[in-house]
Amino acid sequence: MDSIRKVGYYSILVPNTPGQTFRVLQTLVSAGINLIACNGFPRGRRAQIDVVPDDSLKFNRAVKKAGLAFQPKKSGFLMQGDDRPGALTEHLNKLAIARINVTAVEALSPGGGRWAAILWVKGTDVERASRVLRAKSK
Repeated sequence: MDSIRKVGYYSILVPNTPGQTFRVLQTLVSAGINLIACNGFPRGRRAQIDVVPDDSLKFNRAVKKAGLAFQPKKSGFLMQGDDRPGALTEHLNKLAIARINVTAVEALSPGGGRWAAILWVKGTDVERASRVLRAKSK
């Protein structure tokens, strides 16, 4: 049985120069923030860092105190379970049948017979996708 949970994620734009991701993540680590996921990629002359904190309230307090300009929370879905062929596609098919478009997905197999993915849908589809996936809030 897979576990699916609705999660909040936040984005920040930083200069696309060495050490910027370290600076942001070190600030979060220093504040005791546990991240479920982190993703970074270039965006023009800047870089975007997306993070999924385990505790959004604690995260918001920490970034406010540190003066980091993260964009407001958006929602996504964290999926985890025992690794098997087609694990992710089972859930993607449910969304396809409900005519919910997935705007992005990142999946991996961390080993130990497990798999995980985070996927995003448009903001207007979050609640419907939550029902279709039978996602927990936390």
